[in-house]
Amino acid sequence: MKLVFATHNQNKVKEVQLLMPKNITLLSLNDIDCFDEIAETANTLKGNAQLKADFVTEKYGYNCFADDTGLLVDSLNGEPGVFSARYAGEEKSTEANMAKLLKNLETKDNRVARFKTCIALNIDAKKYKFEGEVEGIITKEKYGIDGFGYDPIFRPNGFDKTFAELPIEIKNKISHRGRAIQKLIKHLNLS
Repeated sequence: MKLVFATHNQNKVKEVQLLMPKNITLLSLNDIDCFDEIAETANTLKGNAQLKADFVTEKYGYNCFADDTGLLVDSLNGEPGVFSARYAGEEKSTEANMAKLLKNLETKDNRVARFKTCIALNIDAKKYKFEGEVEGIITKEKYGIDGFGYDPIFRPNGFDKTFAELPIEIKNKISHRGRAIQKLIKHLNLS
């Protein structure tokens, strides 16, 4: 089965490909010659995931899934949340996003945060939703060189390393995206 993952982010594609069963051929937006920047104008993670999945299904006709992920920090009232990718501006700079978050947390004792991923699946003219979440803390500085996004400053509960320090096999088992993808895979195997 061919399934499009509605993303241009090759780091996400690599992570998800490692989780997919061999009978699913995962295609990225680049693979289907979709180079559009799909607008994320919804005010929820679920809404943005659905916008991206619908865009690909309607314009290209593929079975497709899309995700949207947010980092929600308790002491910042859930910021950056739905704006996680563009927290420091529309240029979506990972370094600027992390710097802004660390600056906003400088005077905060509570550094509890959680990553949440929402996946929208459009398959055979039906729509499904899956979610995954992981709790942890925001560190005071960056650790590790792997991963992407906020990984160098997010330490999941029960671990002494950030996502950027953990091997991808471990990250995939415990991460928000990994948990949501596992639910997606379970659904695909049942349908």
